Amino acid sequence: MGDEQRFRGQILGCGTTSGTRVVVGHWRESPFGAFADAMVEDATGHRVLVAPPQVAGFVATTYRFDDVVETAVTVRVEGPRAGRGVGHVVVEAGPLRLRAAVGRRTALGRVLRLVPPRLAAAPQFALLSDPVARVLLRGVRTRGSAGNGRHETYGATDMHALSALRASWDGGDLGELADVDPPVRFGFGSTPRQPSLTQVVTTVRG
Repeated sequence: MGDEQRFRGQILGCGTTSGTRVVVGHWRESPFGAFADAMVEDATGHRVLVAPPQVAGFVATTYRFDDVVETAVTVRVEGPRAGRGVGHVVVEAGPLRLRAAVGRRTALGRVLRLVPPRLAAAPQFALLSDPVARVLLRGVRTRGSAGNGRHETYGATDMHALSALRASWDGGDLGELADVDPPVRFGFGSTPRQPSLTQVVTTVRG
């Protein structure tokens, strides 16, 4: 794989009124090809990774989980309805079923769109943006140790707010859309507190 691995795609982060928080990665390009995975932390703090067998080992040794479920994960993006927002994201990941309505671009998303994509994806840019992210977005960091001797940077290029959610775990309803509060504890940082869909380039070294 080499010393530097780059993942291009989007991260969906949301909370629910049951206290469960969900992070879904949908990667169009990666050293493993296209894939998706889901990280779920319930109200008690129990953390579960749901990922395809071919990537579960890598993800599980990069982040921290209490349990790992190896299974197919599919993410489907549907078009907008009635001209509102940008559509829906539908996730099927073992015990997790999720359908999120994606709203319009956030104010931060508009700012991110002003940064040239090549610059936003550069690990050096994450060094500059990390102090800003810590101040503006509780729990969010753009650089840090990813575990197992790996270091990671995030370069966000766009962000849309989530406006509604239907989700279940093992058939049990997780409730309505809520903030990601408290922040998730899979790695060195959390997704933004506001439920969102963020376009991102992630670089893992080591």
